[in-house]
Amino acid sequence: MGKLLYCIGQDPQISYQAGKYAMRRIPGLFANAIVLPLMKFLLAQNLVLPMVLNCFATLCVHVPLCWVLVFKYRLGNVGAALAISLSTWLGVAILGLYVQYSPSCERMRLVLSKEMFRGLEFLRLAIPSAIMICLEWWSFEMLILLSGILPNAKLETSVLSICLTSIVLLYTIPNGLEAAASTSVSNEWGAGNPQVARLATYAALLVSIMETVIVSTTLFAACYVLGYAYSNEKEVINYVSTMVPLICLTVITDGIQGVLAGVARGCGWQHIGAYINLGAFYLFGIPIAMVLGFVYHLGGKGLWIGIVCGSAIQVKLLYDLNKLAATGLHGKGKGIRGGAIDK
Repeated sequence: MGKLLYCIGQDPQISYQAGKYAMRRIPGLFANAIVLPLMKFLLAQNLVLPMVLNCFATLCVHVPLCWVLVFKYRLGNVGAALAISLSTWLGVAILGLYVQYSPSCERMRLVLSKEMFRGLEFLRLAIPSAIMICLEWWSFEMLILLSGILPNAKLETSVLSICLTSIVLLYTIPNGLEAAASTSVSNEWGAGNPQVARLATYAALLVSIMETVIVSTTLFAACYVLGYAYSNEKEVINYVSTMVPLICLTVITDGIQGVLAGVARGCGWQHIGAYINLGAFYLFGIPIAMVLGFVYHLGGKGLWIGIVCGSAIQVKLLYDLNKLAATGLHGKGKGIRGGAIDK
């Protein structure tokens, strides 16, 4: 990974450290492959409290573990990567034991057998869903790679990494709303209650809008403080403060699109969502970012403006998709296959 990053024009020191970090995150990838399906398994049954307790217990272990590995043993970013991997495996152990032995999961107990290989029809939804999510998140990661070939790459990379980390942190609340909307809508569709699914969509949107307004307003008020949470370099702190308004816009667009994307997945429109993300980010967002960042020399700020434009287009297209579906729901309550979407 380090050599690959260096070959595409990244700073040698940054490439080397990124390669070391990526290597230590590999064990955590296998843990994620187990814990995420377990969480969806529980979420589909409205068993939310066990996941909350699991996350809380994992966090209580992760924070001191990360501090010990990073500072006590002076492993730096390698220690952080190891701490994440170990904490994720702890979450796997807790949820695995709960699913296996809890009476709440008795009716849906996981049993390994040859029958499991006959249920791979879910790949028709899983693959487009993965593509839909990857296309969006890779576009943000691409900003970091592009910032690495800007003049003063270390400053630009540092600031955009801080911005992306802040967005990931703040997206945890919309991510929960997205999961709730997806589960509620899919359950109501399956139960033949399209009007209730529509109501769940509007409720999730309302909560998401309120949340993004509160968070973005608070973040804007703390624009001169945010940089201190990540760095003590005055140049970095000042640059981050100028990026905060753009981060606030991203918080709003991300919060709304999160719910709309969750509804799209809950209704089985992953393939449409993948096309929307491909067009919004890779036909508009990334090209706009490159033009503003490199042609008009706006640097990292130009790159982020481009991705905000892509995110706004994504919200508009997802909203139109949901509005079209709502028209079908409001009419005769037809299913997806026989309603407005096919037409």
